[in-house]
Amino acid sequence: MKILHVIPTMNPISGGPCQGLRNAIPEFLKLGFYSEVVSLDEIDANYLKNDSFPIHAIGNAKGSWQYNFSLISWLRINLANYDGVIIHALWLFHGYAVNKVINEFKKSGKKTPLFFVMPHGMLDPYFQEAQSRKLKAFRNYIYWKLVQGDIINNAAGILFTCEEELILAKNTFKPYKPKLELNVGYGIPEPPLQLVNNFLNNNAIELISPKPYLLFLSRIHQKKGVDLLIEAFSELVLSNPVNEIPNLVIAGPGEESEYGKEIIKLVKSKKHLEKRIFFPGMLEGEAKWKAFYECEAFILPSHQENFGIAVVEALACSKPVLITNKVNIWREINSNNAGIVEDDTLLGTKALLNRWTSFNEKQKKHMSYAAFSCYSKHFRVDSAAAQMVNTLASVIKKNKI
Repeated sequence: MKILHVIPTMNPISGGPCQGLRNAIPEFLKLGFYSEVVSLDEIDANYLKNDSFPIHAIGNAKGSWQYNFSLISWLRINLANYDGVIIHALWLFHGYAVNKVINEFKKSGKKTPLFFVMPHGMLDPYFQEAQSRKLKAFRNYIYWKLVQGDIINNAAGILFTCEEELILAKNTFKPYKPKLELNVGYGIPEPPLQLVNNFLNNNAIELISPKPYLLFLSRIHQKKGVDLLIEAFSELVLSNPVNEIPNLVIAGPGEESEYGKEIIKLVKSKKHLEKRIFFPGMLEGEAKWKAFYECEAFILPSHQENFGIAVVEALACSKPVLITNKVNIWREINSNNAGIVEDDTLLGTKALLNRWTSFNEKQKKHMSYAAFSCYSKHFRVDSAAAQMVNTLASVIKKNKI
């Protein structure tokens, strides 16, 4: 079968969906599912040069809606070449474009592939309830009534990365009447065990203390709870003057955003954190994996996290994860004792740090073993790819009969 993935961008800085495709598409091919991607990227973008699968980049989109009429033209010419289409993410022009062309094909009697929607957490009620998102929540409500609800309810199925995401999506918008709700899973490849020595020459990484450190690796964004992490870590440092606790590394893009600047200012205002918190910027490739392997544990006090690829990457490196119950895979982690789960509050973040630093070496080592076991059981990319392929093949086959 031949599947088209439609996504706003394949730029790695955009977060999980594009990385998820890069992880999964090679596995799909092994299982007989040939995949291509169409995106609103410039054709000569550097980040598209190393992918092993076809990416049809049709040029950058305009505005917050990510509008580019060339996508509609491209779909009209090429859509019939595919057995299925997956729209990745919501609220943007690319979903409208697919739905529009699908409806055109149906009316004209052309061969019409089934289309699916993969929200990647964007139906989470957090986005409608967060106080900082009132204007965006109102915009989404209007867009749901005019466009997005129609796309969701017209799709052959909605694809979710985990059961928690599926459950949370049910009550965010009305009318919500998808034909099928499908938990297709999500996963990552096993990380590389051999790392080149030149990692140590990375100037950003040289700033990390040789002491043990906790690793936050994600966007520096309000949703990720970075402010809670710094406040909680600050209190922990003050209550442990002999420095028996690990340092904190906050690695990710976003330092130049308004929120990022506030975070940097907050850290600088606390003199006792001067040599305890480090900002190496966004880490990629071998530098990222080295940071995972050398950390003591991974921490993410997020207010909303659909899946959390970085969380699973940490598990795959045998690193316990300290997360909130707003990370949608918290149930799997909690039931496998692969980390610590608390509320997404300052008290909850303090509890994450206090519980972890209270463990002895034997307890930490036991949790490290459990972390890799959890990854192997739930989040291997080959298993997740097989689950998605089998699910899509079954739906497509039924609709052809």
